Amino acid sequence: MKISSVGYSIRQGVKNIRRNFLFSLASIGTIIACLFVFGLFYCVLVNFRAAIHKIESSISISVFFDEGLTESSINLIGEQIKTRKEVNTIDYISPEQAWEEFSEQTYDDPEAARAAFGDDNPLAHSASYKVTLTDASKQADFIQFLESIDGVRKVSSSTYTADSISAINAFVGYASFGIILILLLVSVFLINNTITIGITVRREEIRIMKLIGATNSFIRAPFIIEGIIIGLLGSIVPLILLYYLYDIVINYIAGKFSILNSLFEFAAPWDMFKSLIPITLLIGIGIGFFGSLITTKKHLKI
Repeated sequence: MKISSVGYSIRQGVKNIRRNFLFSLASIGTIIACLFVFGLFYCVLVNFRAAIHKIESSISISVFFDEGLTESSINLIGEQIKTRKEVNTIDYISPEQAWEEFSEQTYDDPEAARAAFGDDNPLAHSASYKVTLTDASKQADFIQFLESIDGVRKVSSSTYTADSISAINAFVGYASFGIILILLLVSVFLINNTITIGITVRREEIRIMKLIGATNSFIRAPFIIEGIIIGLLGSIVPLILLYYLYDIVINYIAGKFSILNSLFEFAAPWDMFKSLIPITLLIGIGIGFFGSLITTKKHLKI
């Protein structure tokens, strides 16, 4: 397309928005609402997954060994565990460390308890590996793998907690997808109506243009530009609103509910938006482009 044709298409696209200002405004408003909700879900989801990941990293699996197992065999088991991709951390817990941790958690005076037992460690055969995973949903398969290793006597884990975390993750993902899909479809529907009205208003002009030899792409271009402009405007506004709202909310929560800071750390605004900005712009422009493209193909059969 020539430069003059591009300029013509842009001018006509802007004129179409002015001609159908109320419908264009409704389309922009719907995209703003859609992408604002999308942005909210994205911010919540990113922070939620970060919190879930922190919880996942605290859920440990304890691997106990057969009595009398040699140090080299224990090291070999550790090497086998490290080969698994889902492993986040692996720490060796000696019998002495296990007894110290147990006494700290069980007795009011752990020092006196340890002194009473002296050199007789009641957990002398409780050496273990403490393993955390990157994804709690993979715990069942990982435990099955551990139980198949020679020299492993027992595997202790919190299966219920891992299953609950996986279920919450899945629910949040499906719910977010469903809500955003509905809003996207509503946005495309409104753009479809806006473009259809523009085509109807210019029907006679389009008919004359086709009679004098204008191509379908030349006629279609202004309407596609119109859709792209609507999508672009509809994506810029929620990004600005979300950026300032997110900054205000996390500062407020950090100041008023400091206990939450110990549970998880909110993502910094720029860390959040450096990925949200291109995603939102792409969705907004994509809605406008494909919405107008589908509509023009349907209605430009004059």
